[in-house]
Formats: sequence, structure tokens, C-alpha cells
Amino acid sequence: MATEKLFGLHATALQLRSQRMMMLASNIANAATPGYKARDLDFAKALDLAKQGAPTDGAIAYRVPVQASLDGNTVEMATEQTAFAENALAYRSSLAFLNGRVNTLTRAIKGE
Repeated sequence: MATEKLFGLHATALQLRSQRMMMLASNIANAATPGYKARDLDFAKALDLAKQGAPTDGAIAYRVPVQASLDGNTVEMATEQTAFAENALAYRSSLAFLNGRVNTLTRAIKGE
């Protein structure tokens, strides 16, 4: 794939980080929904699957709560917020790398 030659794994990583961010945001949004089961994406496993060209669905798992809720909801806000913040930082890092790469390619095309 041409994007892999230009951007390496960062394009795939950005896509996976975005998918994980949506999942974590959904967990946070459903923190008060009875019976809601929190899910997360194992990023390392998903990246390995993506490198092999396999679907990344196998990297999605339900989160096991530290302390079970009486209503069956497995969202623990501290865990979700921490995971969201860490993922957001990694997302920004991948995005910054890609932005730098695009700027380099643009300068090369312009002959600067």
C-alpha cells in the first residue's frame, strides 16, 4: 500500500487510536447505563493484526471491572478517563509525526 511506504505504521496507528478513542468515549458516555459492558481495544494486538492484514476485531475485549456494580455496568470512570487521556496523547503524537512527514514531502515536491 502506498500510504505505508510514505507514512509507515503511523497511518494505521492513527486509525486504531481513533477507533479506541471512540470506544472509550462510548464507555464514558454509558457510565450510568444499567447493564452496559465496557469494551477496550488492545492497541498492541490490533497493530499486530493490522500488520498481518487481518481484521482487528480480535483485539476488542470487554473490560473486567475491579469492583462490580450492582446494576451490571462495568464502566469505571477513573479507568476510562485514564485510558482516554493516554490514548489521546498517543493519538496526538502519531498525528504530529504524520504532519511532519507531510510537510517534509511537500517541501521535497516544491524543491525546497
